[in-house]
Amino acid sequence: MTKKRIVFITGTRADYGKIKSLMRVLNDDPDFEIFVFVCGMHLSKIFGATYQEVQKDNYKNIYIAYGLLATQDVSINMGNMMMCFSGYIDSIKPDMIIIHGDRMEALSGAIVGAMHNIPVGHIEGGELSGTIDESIRHAISKFAHVHFVCTEEARTRLLQIGEEPERIYVIGSPDIDIMMSNSLPSLQEVKERYEINFSDYGILMYHPVTTEYNIIGEHVKIIVDAVIESMKNFVVIFPNNDLGSEVILNEYERLSNNERFRVIPSMRFEYFLTLLKNSGFIAGNSSAGIRESGVYGIPAIDIGTRQSGRYSLIASTNIQHVNEDKQEILNAITKSKNYRKPSLLFGDGRSVDKFMSAIKSPDFWDIKIQKHFIDYDIQA
Repeated sequence: MTKKRIVFITGTRADYGKIKSLMRVLNDDPDFEIFVFVCGMHLSKIFGATYQEVQKDNYKNIYIAYGLLATQDVSINMGNMMMCFSGYIDSIKPDMIIIHGDRMEALSGAIVGAMHNIPVGHIEGGELSGTIDESIRHAISKFAHVHFVCTEEARTRLLQIGEEPERIYVIGSPDIDIMMSNSLPSLQEVKERYEINFSDYGILMYHPVTTEYNIIGEHVKIIVDAVIESMKNFVVIFPNNDLGSEVILNEYERLSNNERFRVIPSMRFEYFLTLLKNSGFIAGNSSAGIRESGVYGIPAIDIGTRQSGRYSLIASTNIQHVNEDKQEILNAITKSKNYRKPSLLFGDGRSVDKFMSAIKSPDFWDIKIQKHFIDYDIQA
């Protein structure tokens, strides 16, 4: 097989954690040459300048899009991203663009790839959420040419929106491969690196729901009131940089002088996994509470609407759902010890093997750029 050039787009600490296991294996394979386009939240000093974490992993071809610092206008950010990325792929002429999830950077990359007749591979399509992110994710799926999904349910949803069955590969969530590896740092290393001085702790990760911008302040105040009143220790990790993040960060100022709280802009993915694995529970509305927590059997308290539709409380035995209500949150924290139950709904730790089995097949590269809508009733 002729060496294939593959571009990965990463715009946040979260999507990088999801795709880095795939990036590593392709980076070490002589049949592939990978390029990493780093943009979005990675570039923000406030949120930890996490582009440096990508650089530390020593990929040969890393492009840091320093000129793409985000504004508060997502449409402007998308326009800037598409212009910059178009120039980038014109210079390297990749055989495929790989994107993840439901972020603006991924949608921009999918549009550019489709318009340039470059195959686009989408990781974790076909999933649900309770915000504008779901619309973005489904839009990406329609621009993408190949889908690497986590579950059979996700595959079915892609079929429902007219995707061709032969374009869909069920591989599980790639970050679970890292979670099940033996290469994670020790808890002591994590605590020393991030100056965490207590033993027992919960984790709080709460992101803005952009469609609820007018009530974010009210919601985060209730959450901060609850965690303070709980008398528990907490590691609090900054939200993503979506509209409303500044409201959350302002409220977190109330925690700055409280010795029971360690507030951190960002954590390296492997260090976060160790922190999660040894925590008492995770609270908030991050996907980490829906996906990663179940792998380790860590109790999760899902707050609000952001993850609506992404899990079943019947199947996800480690999750409690609550509203932004102080007493509901406090009750869930008290009961969390009863929810320490593992779940492997999103993968079994063999995503890399399944991904490589697909991408190393010669037939895979015969993929046609022109897609056709397949009626779901007909293919059923």
